Amino acid sequence: MSNLRSGHYKLVGWEAKPDKTTVRVGSVEIGNGDLTIIAGPCAVESREQMMTIAASVKNMGVKIFRGGAYKPRTSPYSFQGLGEKGLELLAEVRERFGLFIVTEALSEESVDLVETYADVIQIGARNMQNFGLLRRVGRTHKPVLLKRGMAATLDEFLLAAEYILLEGNTNVILCERGIRTFADHARFTLDLAAVPALRQLTHLPIIIDPSHATGSVEKVIPLARAGVAAGAEGLIVEVHHQPDQARCDGPQALTPDMLLRMIREVRQIFAIVSYGEAEVLDSKAPATAANLY
Repeated sequence: MSNLRSGHYKLVGWEAKPDKTTVRVGSVEIGNGDLTIIAGPCAVESREQMMTIAASVKNMGVKIFRGGAYKPRTSPYSFQGLGEKGLELLAEVRERFGLFIVTEALSEESVDLVETYADVIQIGARNMQNFGLLRRVGRTHKPVLLKRGMAATLDEFLLAAEYILLEGNTNVILCERGIRTFADHARFTLDLAAVPALRQLTHLPIIIDPSHATGSVEKVIPLARAGVAAGAEGLIVEVHHQPDQARCDGPQALTPDMLLRMIREVRQIFAIVSYGEAEVLDSKAPATAANLY
């Protein structure tokens, strides 16, 4: 694990907290031994789109809904999101379907507004080392989903989380979402080795984002399976009922049918990883695994 040592960190390391952190999002506890699925569209586009997708994921047992009201795009001419109108639609999803909301804050100035509407504040890869923003969300009472920067080492990633904890917010979820490498067969390279490596270093829960890592829908489910097998405690994936009409990242969005298949497959893998293959197959002890379906 190179020169990384858990003692290098004052707050995120095991020396500061010898038991794993559980982050509560409403009735959901991320990192408590269950697999958490977060699903929804890349961007909030319209009320019809949001209600259609939310109804689908709700029926599959998903409890946390993702959607971007503010979109950091490479091109300034690309769709930038609906802003506060998007946040209002996310709040309507919560009210109508009982789903908890994850959405991104792009700046210190936007945190107040996002905090008003969201249950979890996301810090995207491009903002992982926006230290003013990290300190600001560290002063909020909402959980923070921190994505690894596209060229960040694990040391830099954990020190970014340290900024948040230093301000008093200990409810941080780490998200591996792919890093920039020489490979050109996917948008980014999902660093599966980061999952067990981070687990050795930190008590914070760890999830993965196979949608942004791959950039293509045919690769999302295989890497979701691999991430869970590697020890991820959750997945955040993009879903759209009409991917070919999506205004943002349509090529990587699962359809609802694909999402259902992914959930079934990853929960079976999680049951084996968490409880041991022998226990799952033991007819006398299937109840715990069965609760995952």
